[in-house]
Amino acid sequence: MLNPVSRGRGLLAVASAGALVIGLQAGAGASPALKARDPLTPRTHFAMKADGSSGLTKSGEGIPNIDSVKATIRTYYNASSDGIADKTKSPYITEMSKLLNDQQPYLAQHKTDVKPAIVLDTDDTTLWTYDMEDGAMHFNFDPALQNTWVQQQLFPATPGMVDFVGKATQMGYTVFGLTGRNDDQKAATLANLSKVGYGTAFSADNFYTKWTGKPGSTQPSYITCAAASCTTVEYKAQTRAHIEALGYSIVLNVGDQWSDLMGGHSGKALKLPNPTYYLPSPNLPGVSQPELQPHTVFTMAPDGSSGATVGGENIPNIDSVKATIRAYYGATAGIAAKHKSRYINEMQKLRNKWADRLKTRCANQSTYGNKPAVVFDADDTTLWTYDMEDAAMHFNFDPVLQDEWVQDARFPAVPGMKRVVKAAQSHGCKVFGVTGRGADQKKATLRNLHKFYGDAFTSRRYFTKWADGKQPKYITCEVADACTRVEFKSQTRAHIEQKFGVKIIANFGDQFSDLLGGHGRAVKLPNPTYYLP
Repeated sequence: MLNPVSRGRGLLAVASAGALVIGLQAGAGASPALKARDPLTPRTHFAMKADGSSGLTKSGEGIPNIDSVKATIRTYYNASSDGIADKTKSPYITEMSKLLNDQQPYLAQHKTDVKPAIVLDTDDTTLWTYDMEDGAMHFNFDPALQNTWVQQQLFPATPGMVDFVGKATQMGYTVFGLTGRNDDQKAATLANLSKVGYGTAFSADNFYTKWTGKPGSTQPSYITCAAASCTTVEYKAQTRAHIEALGYSIVLNVGDQWSDLMGGHSGKALKLPNPTYYLPSPNLPGVSQPELQPHTVFTMAPDGSSGATVGGENIPNIDSVKATIRAYYGATAGIAAKHKSRYINEMQKLRNKWADRLKTRCANQSTYGNKPAVVFDADDTTLWTYDMEDAAMHFNFDPVLQDEWVQDARFPAVPGMKRVVKAAQSHGCKVFGVTGRGADQKKATLRNLHKFYGDAFTSRRYFTKWADGKQPKYITCEVADACTRVEFKSQTRAHIEQKFGVKIIANFGDQFSDLLGGHGRAVKLPNPTYYLP
């Protein structure tokens, strides 16, 4: 199932990617060249390191948009809009089935090894956490909520794994569990495993959990760590070494995280797909396993459709995307750096380029007796929402919380844009605002803008989305009472030109839907924090 991104900003209907192209082709005022080459489309190819460091060097458009990543993940799991994965059919289930079936010849070949064994991680290896990660946590890990799910034994079996474990035990394999869950969660985890079909395959004796440091739950003598706190690889690799010391031959080690597999002590490592979180860990000193590394090159359509075809390892991991975005904005605890970051550097270049251009073009047009105008979107074009998106919302849009920020006029100016607006205003261009914010947010938005832009934006020249039932006559929508963003914004720009007798020479926005449909040279600002198609 395709899961297009949907966010309730300004109560505008969401258009499909196809409708956006139609809007561009049919938009009044679009030049023949623009219609032919359709440059206003999101990027689909990305290079991103798992640790987030790419955010220090990439442009904003070169970072996978987090809303598109979510849509891609949900397509992969065939998840509903409320974050519940399909339990019978999905690209994920298909991929899991193939991966597990492909192991059967290898297991058959090694079943006569001395005391053959398989080691399996728990979360998203034997027990499936997707509904918790998306439906309950919205891709923001909450340890208290996770413990509730563990203690209440709410996890289903990971698709295909009950059958896989059953076949292995029938071949004579001993199955071991090795999880990052702690000793306080061991009994509930074993009960959950038994309940969903693993029966007696796992027991207290062959299931290893992490110690808590409480009496009776201390670090085992067979684990030695370089620091006071063990890394995942130290814990898991040395536990596998301990299993081998008991006389077992670990034929296969299975996990959904690379850190489940690093450090050796298995004949073969099997990585299961999981783009919903990333748990990194350094490898053991002196151990090199370049094959056990996350992918760094991705192809992803903005509408999420790639999740149907690319495979789990080829979907940008959402934790890595968050880390990359935060590096790009220089963010700490969800608060963007206000003076120095890769984003600010990029915006300064845009400022320098367009402030100079507008000075020249606005002045020239005015000299010739024309009436030039420049249009600006609001969110992340003139007013900067990053701290709300990350620190307050954790990249999960909340319209109630957004309205609080709007009414309180909390947003700072977008870096560099004060000079751009001033250049337009002071050199003969009329300044207009067109935003998807609602009519009941107009006064607060203008008050917020006035803090940074003075009198550049006025009520008469500022256009918000209309209140219910008050659609302007100059806007005609293909679907009644459900205008797309492009219909609203492009027809509003056409209205501005007609009513005010101006010619829009530049149109600034952070979303492609701010810019499609013609009427002004499009200027795209970077924003990987949300996607409004």
